[in-house]
Amino acid sequence: MMNEADRDEAGAGGGEKMETLIPGPDYLASGVHIGTQQKTGDMRRFIYQARPDGLYLLDIEIMDRRLRIAARFLANYEPSSILVVAAREYAHRPASMFARVTGAKAIVGRFIPGTLTNPRSEYFIEPSILILTDPMTDAQALKEGVKTGLPIIALCDTNNSTSNVDFVIPTNNHGRKALATVYWLLARELLRELHRREKGDTEDFKFEYSLEDFEAVI
Repeated sequence: MMNEADRDEAGAGGGEKMETLIPGPDYLASGVHIGTQQKTGDMRRFIYQARPDGLYLLDIEIMDRRLRIAARFLANYEPSSILVVAAREYAHRPASMFARVTGAKAIVGRFIPGTLTNPRSEYFIEPSILILTDPMTDAQALKEGVKTGLPIIALCDTNNSTSNVDFVIPTNNHGRKALATVYWLLARELLRELHRREKGDTEDFKFEYSLEDFEAVI
């Protein structure tokens, strides 16, 4: 199971810097770094600074590194055993596209109680790992994932508690373009890693989907 042993991710700087998955200005334009006006103790280590208007800003280098780690970890699972959950409206399309292009399963909108815990439910499924868009809005899925012992990856904003989350991807988890960007990158990097494991390299890897394909339509 994933854990938070890699706490050196919290610092914006230490160690050799890698080229980010997309250019820094593209990250900033998507708003992935723009948090809320609240911060929790759990998320403090991922926050870069506060703006004059009170919004906390997340460190995009940490987020970028953690997207890579999450993709590598997800590649250890059969894609069909990965479940992504998204109650938040702007996440419906990004989560659904992630599932579609990787072969994972998605539950968007209302999460029916008992989906992970009640074998008699018509909605019952048994995934091997869970991805949550927001531990608050996806609280029922989080509760059931913990009860069934699933590893849990979650997109967490500055106001989230990370209790019972095994691996945090710090990001704006409510913005339309931010959600599209994170799920697009996570899908791309998961497929890249699967390709590398099968072929031995990624020289001929191609990802045919654009960021716009993942973005919710207003």
